[in-house]
Amino acid sequence: MSGGFREAVVDLDAVSANVARLREIVGTPHVLAVVKANAYGHGAVECARAALAGGADWLGVADIPEGLQLREAGIDAPVLAWLHDPDEDFAAAVAAGIDVGISSAAQLEAAAAAGTVETPAFVQLKLETGLSRNGVPASEWEAVVARAHELEQSGTLVVRGLFSHLSNASPDDDRAAIAVFRRGVDQAEAAGLRPSLRHIAASAAALTLPESRFDLVRFGLAIYGLSPFGPESAAELGLRPAMTLRGRVAAVRRVAAGTGVSYDYTYRTATETTLVLVPLGYAEGIPRHASGRGPVSIHGRRYRVSGRVAMDQFVVDVGDAEVAVGDEVVLFGDPATGVPTADDWAEAADTINWEIVTRVGGRVRRSYRGGTA
Repeated sequence: MSGGFREAVVDLDAVSANVARLREIVGTPHVLAVVKANAYGHGAVECARAALAGGADWLGVADIPEGLQLREAGIDAPVLAWLHDPDEDFAAAVAAGIDVGISSAAQLEAAAAAGTVETPAFVQLKLETGLSRNGVPASEWEAVVARAHELEQSGTLVVRGLFSHLSNASPDDDRAAIAVFRRGVDQAEAAGLRPSLRHIAASAAALTLPESRFDLVRFGLAIYGLSPFGPESAAELGLRPAMTLRGRVAAVRRVAAGTGVSYDYTYRTATETTLVLVPLGYAEGIPRHASGRGPVSIHGRRYRVSGRVAMDQFVVDVGDAEVAVGDEVVLFGDPATGVPTADDWAEAADTINWEIVTRVGGRVRRSYRGGTA
């Protein structure tokens, strides 16, 4: 096996192809690729470039430092950042041409203060429509949109967009939130605002609720080839998982029946058998909750983690199979190749596929194939 001791191989061509496919499905004027949290663990700069190559025309990040990272890498595509420190100074974002998501009257004033007539602050107002997270509450819409219009007239600020976020609790809940959002859009337009972008849908709603699409949709999980619906749907949508997480066998030992394995001896061997050591643990983001359940592939054959996942490693009982130090162990990847998936690990850990890929830690070397990497 070529590659590292612990390695996440990211297929940038898969990212580009996934974006192209998603854009084809939704048909909106604009598609925003979400590359927050290091592109869900895949590599922000590399995946941003691949997403743009696939047809995305906006990039989304959680916070301004993530946006500045893209700018420092030479990426000049439009970027939206929407979650801010209470004392955020928006000057760096304005200077870098990053759109600022605004969730309060105070943030609106701070953004306007960072703008000038020569270099205005571009903002997108986030309206709270029922998710109960950030966003301007409905009780403040009238005052905030009126003030935003005043600031636009002064020339220091431009309201480029209005947006919100859905709960995915049910189609009816999402439709109710969309109706609230439409009322907010109407209120903003009545105040004199003329934003060019309106958006509320992320991957799940964009694919299932056409009425949620508006001018732009925000695709996160789906551009990495994972489904927000379940393990069977990614392939049905024509998406290909971009990340393969793998390692190399670090040790092999033959042991007797009844041998305890890893902390607490939650697993004991039933017969004489071979144990192999895999050098990934919860420091790499391998969920301890998947102890005894997480699947791996060695030489095309599937096994489960035996006993506790430790900080740096876990053990697999391979029976009488011929396995040697240095052999490849695949934790998850593209199921078309016969290996386990991030969905399999999510099921084993009682969590979601978003978390499995995003939590892959810094000790795991990222390598890239395809694209411009």
